[in-house]
Amino acid sequence: MTTVPLGADLALTRFTGAAGGSPLDEAHSWGALDLAIASRPTGPRTSGEPGLAVVTDRENLAQALILRLITPRGSLAPLGHVAYGSRLGELVGRRDDAAARALARLYVLEALAAEPRVAALESLVVETDAARPDVIRIAFAAVPVGGGEPLALTLELAP
Repeated sequence: MTTVPLGADLALTRFTGAAGGSPLDEAHSWGALDLAIASRPTGPRTSGEPGLAVVTDRENLAQALILRLITPRGSLAPLGHVAYGSRLGELVGRRDDAAARALARLYVLEALAAEPRVAALESLVVETDAARPDVIRIAFAAVPVGGGEPLALTLELAP
């Protein structure tokens, strides 16, 4: 089986990392993203000086999926990415009911179908947490292009 490199990018999301079927990542809120800082490598040792962290492979794909889901669709149109993002933000302020959860499911399916590094969606669960009825939890497992174990992610939306 040939694997396709998943790429590298600046680290923007928090990774609580776990290999396998357990959740790899969680994006807790719309405003919790920022550049991550790490020690800069200099040869076999680190310099101790801060620099921008980088994510690669599965972590890069996880970050890309989270960013696609929380970016309002069309907001990058001036940069030439008209269809990038999702419509999940349209649910903010709506009543949390079956219709809102169905729309959240549809918006996630649309966004993930547009991601060229996702071969298939293995599972998608959109539900309300009984302990926090104002939050919609979106959990999914995406199969990367080139195969490999599905990438499990969880995103919470407070409509």
